Amino acid sequence: MNLIALGINHNSAAVEVRERVAFAPEQVSEALADACDAGGLEEVVILSTCNRTELYAIVPQGVGAADKAMELIDWMANYHHLSAGELRQSAYHYEAEHALQHMVQVASGLDSMVLGEPQIFGQLKSAYAVAAEAGTVGSELGRLFPRVFSIAKRVRTDTAIGENPVSVAYAAVDLAGHIFTDLAKSNALLVGAGETIELVARHLIEAGVSRLVIANRTLGRARELAQKFGAEAVLLAEIPDQLLDADIVITSTASQLPILGKGAVEQALKIRKHRPFLMVDIAVPRDIEAQVGELPDVYLYSVDDLREIVDENLRSRRNEARKADLIIEDGVQHYLLERRSIEAVDVVKEYRQMAEDLREQELQRALRALSRGDDPGQLLAQLARGLTNKLIHAPTAGLKQASAEGRVDQLGAARKLLGLQQPQDETPAPESTEETDFELPANAISTDRRTLQ
Repeated sequence: MNLIALGINHNSAAVEVRERVAFAPEQVSEALADACDAGGLEEVVILSTCNRTELYAIVPQGVGAADKAMELIDWMANYHHLSAGELRQSAYHYEAEHALQHMVQVASGLDSMVLGEPQIFGQLKSAYAVAAEAGTVGSELGRLFPRVFSIAKRVRTDTAIGENPVSVAYAAVDLAGHIFTDLAKSNALLVGAGETIELVARHLIEAGVSRLVIANRTLGRARELAQKFGAEAVLLAEIPDQLLDADIVITSTASQLPILGKGAVEQALKIRKHRPFLMVDIAVPRDIEAQVGELPDVYLYSVDDLREIVDENLRSRRNEARKADLIIEDGVQHYLLERRSIEAVDVVKEYRQMAEDLREQELQRALRALSRGDDPGQLLAQLARGLTNKLIHAPTAGLKQASAEGRVDQLGAARKLLGLQQPQDETPAPESTEETDFELPANAISTDRRTLQ
């Protein structure tokens, strides 16, 4: 299989390099055409995410896969105005079966920064769709990518690789989902406006939370983040009022002192008539006083509690990853077997067509001779002889060459392909001095050895 996969990812390159090599969505179609022209390719797909940029390509017959991979890495460096030597230090490439296996691992989330994350599957499907629209997907990649997606779906279906959260932000939201059975009836108050709170907000919106409020020291940043998710923005000073309606409170600020104390929470509980809180403090140092956890109707979790959940979930995902590896290996081998079968069918079709052409040629010769009044018996014999010689000419020449070059393994394989019995005596027969192809015994055909013109 003349497939190659090459590129960089979070394991091989620093973020500064990944940023410079990434393809913007509006660049991809142009880059696909450029890669085909520069690399002499007919089929190529480009995947570009925040953590990886990879090319999947079919190498033309007779071209070295390793050389072509290096050529494409150099093309990528030139396209992004990088030093080829610099990019080669961070790049990797896979060939044939290993390339296919890598693609399925990527699609399944097994090669992601967050083990088992599901987003990469959709990103790879989008990359394939863009390449198909750009005309850089042919029969090879057109067969291969659907199988990659099929195996990756089986990994998701037959393992729990993506079921347990392995990020602190997602673990906090998952915890909320276990305590409040219907998040659509719950209100959430997020304290802070950094990257972690943004991730929490995204997960909460995806989970269907009813109302989202973001409190921050500066109102501008809170509003900027709130606009992304249709949330409300308030200042930290407004937290006591917001506690009256909040069911879920998640905090992550850089404050050196607690922002939420026991007194404020106790007062809110009285007004709420002891309707319970879930409070998750992701900050270090803590944003919520530890004594808040002593209050009834408050479920308080610290970042350490979440990390224990995350670590346990990571162990679970790693166990599932081992199951996924077996599924991937089985899927890859099954695809390779199917592909070899398809190749055999193509060869059989080609050989059959050649035989049909030869038969038609000999038949037409015989019909012309018959119309001239030649002896039908002799024509039948000559037809059989001519067709036989033409059919066995190429195999005979190949066998003679293999014998002359000492390629005994090919001779054995030829016996199986031609349906010949293995000789009882392995002593080679004397080499024929006959210069013509194998001929039928003289008594099997007419003694008239004229050839039809």
